Amino acid sequence: MIIIKSQQQLAQMRGSCRIAAIVRDTVARKVGPGVTTRELDEYAEELIGGFGAKSAFLGYRGYPGHVCISVNAEVVHGIPGARRIRLGDIVSIDIGVRYDGYVGDTATTVMVGVTDPEVMRLVQTTEEALYAGIEKARPNAKLFDISHAIESTAVGGGFAVVREFVGHGIGREMHEEPQIPNFGEPGRGPRLKPGMTFAIEPMVNLGGAEVEVLADGWTVLTRDRKPSAHFEHTIAVREGRAEVLTQAEEG
Repeated sequence: MIIIKSQQQLAQMRGSCRIAAIVRDTVARKVGPGVTTRELDEYAEELIGGFGAKSAFLGYRGYPGHVCISVNAEVVHGIPGARRIRLGDIVSIDIGVRYDGYVGDTATTVMVGVTDPEVMRLVQTTEEALYAGIEKARPNAKLFDISHAIESTAVGGGFAVVREFVGHGIGREMHEEPQIPNFGEPGRGPRLKPGMTFAIEPMVNLGGAEVEVLADGWTVLTRDRKPSAHFEHTIAVREGRAEVLTQAEEG
């Protein structure tokens, strides 16, 4: 687990996260009916390369895409391909960027002409769960305070949190210790200190919590094939409150 100890390190981490956030938001704006997930991946590749950065996902344990794009019942790790986005879909875009020695990781879920109120509420609640977890990322808090806040928000909305996949420490590598489950009892786990950097990422299902991995070895789906939403920010624990490093662009 990396702990940011200098302003230079923090600036480098902010740089990778800023690129990830810009790519996330720019690709999200391109999501629409008729667009293929491969086209979104190619667009992300172009954007990432334009910053002189690299995808943190491409080739990671053999992953074949530049970004992960998961649609409807796909929870995470969807491989870009020929699938075309349709009205009524929800599309999770997960971006990992490596730049200047550090990694930024972030995700959002885009609604494409969604009219189903329960699906709309799922997406809204998942984003609320993310920020509830971030709010608990303060010095001297315990790690599972984050987990409990995410779970409480999701379950309080009538939804289920995925248990097999979790958030994580991040810094010079994409996945560092500790793991950050989206469920757990408050007051447990290591004490948080200024300089710790985490990727917090609730994955919340409309139906049951159970998931399964497709034969491609990557794509995670809800077992009941009901929709799932995913949001993620990379954050740094700072004095007072967490800094969201993958914050959306202003304006």
